[in-house]
Amino acid sequence: MKTPDILASVGVIILLIAFLLNLYKKMPAQSTPYKLMNLVGAGICCFSSYLIQFYPFILLEGAWAFVALLSLFNVPRGTSTMNE
Repeated sequence: MKTPDILASVGVIILLIAFLLNLYKKMPAQSTPYKLMNLVGAGICCFSSYLIQFYPFILLEGAWAFVALLSLFNVPRGTSTMNE
């Protein structure tokens, strides 16, 4: 196995563990560990895709990692605290 293969495998394993833990209600999607696992797993997969210059997955995994990063800030959307 080459380095990109190993990295991709590690990233996918992290993503699948997070998915399975959430699916079996062992880790809520709102938890920080779940969000971090998505960020790290997608980031590793993105870097692996970059190493082999596979651009569709760079875009997919980069977007996944970016959304996971944003979710860590837990910014409420569509709500207002101002009185109207």
